[in-house]
Amino acid sequence: MKRSAFLKTCLALACAGGLPAVHAASAAEQLASGQFTVIAPFPAGGAVDILARILATGLTEEYKQTAIVDNRPGANGNIGIDMVKRAKPDGHTLLIIPQGNLTINPTLMPKLPYSVFGDFVPVASMGRAANVIAVNPNVPVKTIKELVELSKSKPGTLSYASPGVGSSLHLAGELFKDKSGADLMHVAYKGSAQGLNDTLGGTLPVLIANMPTVLPHVQSGKLRALAVTDATRSSYLPNVPTLKEAGVPDVAISSWYGVLAPKNTPPEVVKQLADDIDKIMKSQAALNQVQAQGMTPWVVKTDAFGELIRKETAMWAPIVKSHNIIPQ
Repeated sequence: MKRSAFLKTCLALACAGGLPAVHAASAAEQLASGQFTVIAPFPAGGAVDILARILATGLTEEYKQTAIVDNRPGANGNIGIDMVKRAKPDGHTLLIIPQGNLTINPTLMPKLPYSVFGDFVPVASMGRAANVIAVNPNVPVKTIKELVELSKSKPGTLSYASPGVGSSLHLAGELFKDKSGADLMHVAYKGSAQGLNDTLGGTLPVLIANMPTVLPHVQSGKLRALAVTDATRSSYLPNVPTLKEAGVPDVAISSWYGVLAPKNTPPEVVKQLADDIDKIMKSQAALNQVQAQGMTPWVVKTDAFGELIRKETAMWAPIVKSHNIIPQ
């Protein structure tokens, strides 16, 4: 009788919300219950947009629900980021974001209107691209060693282009300078296109950019790739050495993109979404799309993804501070 009474009491409390609820619906059933919105806080056509559309298509196929991509550019991504920050934490509103917004901006911009871990939960990364140090073919160097030697022989005269102050490519350039001793001045552009054009035209000698930006120009001979900044060689440019192979250790970084959900999204929903992303990025359709952009599928899930963000934030912070990098 006592046990029966206890069970009845437990049941009554559970029904009344007095005990932690055992979810009647699984995480998958929860995700299948409504439409998805994938926020891309940058313009259509770039890597963020492409990955957002890969994710939306995969979620539609998995859950038979509409998944729309909502491009919300502006304020360095903050407009779209704020939308997801304020969204209902049920797994149906997701943010696709590049690494810089997660690992550099918190140090670069102390008054950011969001906190990576205070307002969001890391779901998974989706893909990455190697960064490339390239030169105009008229620059008389064919190796990183020769570039460093040339820069030292002409101090204050050689410059490299990046897509903006505080961008991951700018910081990659400063890290390269620190580790190699190269004497290179930084020239910041607003985006990759103009810096690329000026390097192609010979206005600037050196460009640090990601693989999708430089690949067709390296293949056509309009740029000469000296090294990739990743830990391993790129399958897209297998004859181009890593910086470590070129004699510059301790520089192993790439450009990557990941998915966040609003804070307080249930852990089981986050885990299910991470598993979904892993499945999507292993599909042939996704592989074809990312390879067409010079990227590689790369999925790091949930807690491990969070640790990746923390590790890279700690790596970039002293570089931002030591070089007194201030956003413009």
